[in-house]
Amino acid sequence: MPRGKKIIIETEISDDFVDRFRSIDLDEIKRERDRTERGLSSSVASVFKVAQNLYRQKASEDELEGKHELFSVRSAYDYLKNNNVFISFRAFGGRIERGTIPFVKVGRKRYIPKSVLDDITSTKSEFYTVKEAFEEYRKSNAKINFRAFIGRIEKGSIPSVKFGTRRLVPRDAIESLTHISTNYFSVSQAIKELHKTGIRIKRNAFERRLDRGRIPHVKIGGRRFIHEDVMHELTEKESALRR
Repeated sequence: MPRGKKIIIETEISDDFVDRFRSIDLDEIKRERDRTERGLSSSVASVFKVAQNLYRQKASEDELEGKHELFSVRSAYDYLKNNNVFISFRAFGGRIERGTIPFVKVGRKRYIPKSVLDDITSTKSEFYTVKEAFEEYRKSNAKINFRAFIGRIEKGSIPSVKFGTRRLVPRDAIESLTHISTNYFSVSQAIKELHKTGIRIKRNAFERRLDRGRIPHVKIGGRRFIHEDVMHELTEKESALRR
């Protein structure tokens, strides 16, 4: 790389996806979840009292579902499926058995309040399971394997929260990381891209430029990324200096 002349990158990047990633507040998500769970607990307790009266009145299943918004296990499963929450019936039943999905009993039958089902639907629309998050992210970063993905979650470079026994990843985080994988270069990728055009630079020299702010970049999850437009300008100007 030519020395003695500084290259000034004029490209400025304003990226909503980067802003969304940085604005993820896990503490606030946890506080909101605590409030939601307290509300659900209170709701289920109230429904339990109603359920006992309904049992004594011998209410029909249609009445329970239509008037009191209590769903049998099968109806609850169908309700979730109709709201794009896809899970095997066996797994759904297992969650009910373990108590991770609250229910009330009317006689010998179990019923799930609509408020519980709506919470599951809402959570599904805002979060991925770890496996789902990996599958989605891998569409834009095929080189990453599941073990490496888990490692990033454990280190906190990919934000996640625990709801009960489940670890979930905010959809905003995966959408942002997918966008970054598609539109940005990591440091290693940037150096390789320069080498492809005959521009030779060592990693430590490149990183010094990043440290000094001479190459605009963003820092996400402890890693630095350079936008493709910045890389295009950098490559053009470096090639011009060589000529």
